[in-house]
Amino acid sequence: MTIRLLLADDQELIRTALAALLDLEDDFTVVAQVGRGDQVVAAAERERPDVALLDVEMPGLDGLAAAAVLTQRVPGCRVVILTTFGRAGYLRRAMEAGAVGFVVKDAPAEALADAIRRVARGERVVDPALAAATLAAGASPLTARERDVLNASRSGASVAEVARRLFLSEGTVRNYLSAAIAKTGARNRMEALRIADDRGWL
Repeated sequence: MTIRLLLADDQELIRTALAALLDLEDDFTVVAQVGRGDQVVAAAERERPDVALLDVEMPGLDGLAAAAVLTQRVPGCRVVILTTFGRAGYLRRAMEAGAVGFVVKDAPAEALADAIRRVARGERVVDPALAAATLAAGASPLTARERDVLNASRSGASVAEVARRLFLSEGTVRNYLSAAIAKTGARNRMEALRIADDRGWL
């Protein structure tokens, strides 16, 4: 059986190199490549891949959000998150989004090929060390709105700018920021952002 693959990564060099590598396998064929998360579902609906390999950080829609939409719209396509960032929070969010595999990009090529075959057979594939770290870390304590406010603060935006961007009052933004700072044990919002990023909560 030939396993049809969709690759989604915004770095063209990595995406094309990965496609060339996977095409060397007798039982794989890359049927679609996209560079944006918001192109994933349309490509999957058109090409009907068996497995989609999605990067986490992409323009338009991140890989975790794309995975959630893809599993709803093309349920026959199994999702593997392929990322540079082996963060416990990312793994938890990937599984919640419907992904059945999570592989870091520095894994050996044979390990990736094996993961694809296992996922195509209906198995779940997760690096054991990352799975253990995810269990130890627990769930993200941040609410969706607290995550939104932290993300909107990335560029050093003022409270007023964040409030305008998210259509919230300044007082509400301050409350969300205070809650996020307390939950991450940070001293300020930029430290809270860094901690949340490091743990894969954003």
